[in-house]
Amino acid sequence: LKQPIVLSWFNDEVNFVVCQLCALLTAFWFRLYLHPSKTSPFVRHVVATLLGLYFALFCFGWYALHFLMQSGITYGIMIIAGVEHMHKYCLVVALAYLGFCQITRVYVFDYGMYSADFTGPMMVITQKITSIAFEIHDGERMPSLLEYFSYNCNFMGILAGPTCSYKDYIAFIEGKPFRHRELENNGKLQGKTRLNDPSPNMEVVRKLGTCFLSLLVFLSVCKVFPVERNTDDDFIATTPIYAKVVYLYLSMLTTRPKYYFVWTLADAINNAAGFGFNGYDSDGKPQWDLISNLRIMNIELATSFKVFLDNWNIQTAHWLKRVCYERCPYNPTAATFLLSAMWHGAYPGYYLTFLTGIVVTLAARAVRHNVRPYFLGSPTHKFVYDVITWASTQIAICYTVVPFVLLSVGPSLKFYRSWYFCLHIGCVLLAIALPVKPRHLRLKEQQSISSSSDSTDSQKHKNGQRSYSAATHAESQTNETQKQTSKHSASACTRPVGRHTNLGSKWRHQDLARDWWV
Repeated sequence: LKQPIVLSWFNDEVNFVVCQLCALLTAFWFRLYLHPSKTSPFVRHVVATLLGLYFALFCFGWYALHFLMQSGITYGIMIIAGVEHMHKYCLVVALAYLGFCQITRVYVFDYGMYSADFTGPMMVITQKITSIAFEIHDGERMPSLLEYFSYNCNFMGILAGPTCSYKDYIAFIEGKPFRHRELENNGKLQGKTRLNDPSPNMEVVRKLGTCFLSLLVFLSVCKVFPVERNTDDDFIATTPIYAKVVYLYLSMLTTRPKYYFVWTLADAINNAAGFGFNGYDSDGKPQWDLISNLRIMNIELATSFKVFLDNWNIQTAHWLKRVCYERCPYNPTAATFLLSAMWHGAYPGYYLTFLTGIVVTLAARAVRHNVRPYFLGSPTHKFVYDVITWASTQIAICYTVVPFVLLSVGPSLKFYRSWYFCLHIGCVLLAIALPVKPRHLRLKEQQSISSSSDSTDSQKHKNGQRSYSAATHAESQTNETQKQTSKHSASACTRPVGRHTNLGSKWRHQDLARDWWV
C-alpha cells in the first residue's frame, strides 16, 4: 500500500514545482505584455485570476473548488455583516472552513504524509481573507468581486503565497505603487527614486540561485540526519548528551532548505511579475523585499527567539501581528501562538510546538530585559553575550520545533522525555525569576512619563510669559515722560507674543500626543 502513496506524494511534489516554474515564466510575460501602461486593471485582474485557477486545478484537481467556495462565502459575509463586525465573522468562518478541510485530510485521507495538499493554498487564502476584512474594518474600501478573487487566487501566489496587503496588491495591478520607500532629503538620489518601475531581473536571478542551492542542500543532506533518529531507542540510550545536542541541531538545520526553496521561489515569481518592489536603499539600489517571506542569514545567525521568528515566515508573522497580537487585550503572546497552531493544521505536534513556544518566548524576553544590559559595557562582553545567545537560541528553536516535524504526540513526548523536559522547566523558572512588566503596563508607564513631560513644558512656557509681562510693565513705569507711547508699545509687544506662546505650546502638546499614539 505504501508504494502508491509514495508515488502520489512524488507526483504531487513534481506537479507543484512544474506549476511554479510555469508561473515564473508566465510572470515575466505578465509584466512585459500586460503592463499597467499597456492594458487596463480589469484585464490584469481577469488574466491573473484565470491563470491562478488553472494552476490550482492542474495541481489539486477539483479540490481547488474549495478556494472559490471559501472566498465566495466570506465575501457574502462581508456584504451582509457590514464594516463593524465583518472582520470577526470572516476570521471565524475562514478558520473554521480551513480547519474542517485540514481535519478531513489528516484523519480521513493521508495522516502523516507531507504532500502538496490543497489545504496549503487554503492557508494562504485564509490569511488574505482575514487580512482584507481587517483592512476594510480599519477604513479600506470594499473590493469588487473580481478584485477580491484576483487578490485571493492570482497565479503568482495561489500555490505558495506569500500573503500581502490588499492595498499593495491593488496598487500593483493598477500601476500605482503604494509602498515605495523613496529616499527623502537627498537631492542627488531624488531623480533616481522617482523611477517607479525598475527591472526585477537581477533580483529574480539571485533568488533563483538561492532556490537552486537550497534544493541541492536539501536533497544532499536531508537523509543523512533524519529528525526521527532523535527518538530512536538505541540513539537515546547510547548517545552522550553533547552528541544529542549536536545531532538535534544538524537534523533540524537540514529541514530548513525545503522552506527556503519554496518561499524564495514564490518571492521570485511575484518579483518577475513586477510585484514586491519596496523602494531604494541608502545606496540607491532597488529593494524587492516587500513581500519576502524570510531572511536566511538573519535566521541562521539569530541571537534571540524573537529575531528568529521575525525573519522566518515573515508575512505570516505580520498577519498574526495585525489580526491578533495588536488587538488582543490580554495575553497577546499566548493568543497569537494559539491562533498560529489552529491555522497550521490538525496535527497534535503543531500544538505541542506552539505551546512550548509560549514558554520559550516569555523566558527569552525575561532574559533579554534583565540580563542583556550587563553585557553592553564593552564590545568584548557584547560579543560573548551574542555567542552564548546564538547557541541558546538555535538549540531552543530546534527543541521547540521537533514536534512540528514529528507531527504525533507519542514520538514528540518521547523526545521531550529523553531530554527530561529540561528546556520547559528551565524556561518556566526563568520566566518566574526574571519577571517582565506586561506590555499594557509598560505602555501606560511610558504614556504617563510623556504626559508629565508635556505638563512641565507647558508650565515653563506660562512662567516665561508671566516674566516677560512683568519686565514689560516695569519698563513702562520707568519711562513716565513717554507714558502714552510706552503703553501702546507694551500693548503692541505683549499681546501678540502672549498669544503666540500659548498657541505654540498647544501645537507642541498636540504634536507630542499625535506622535505617541502613532
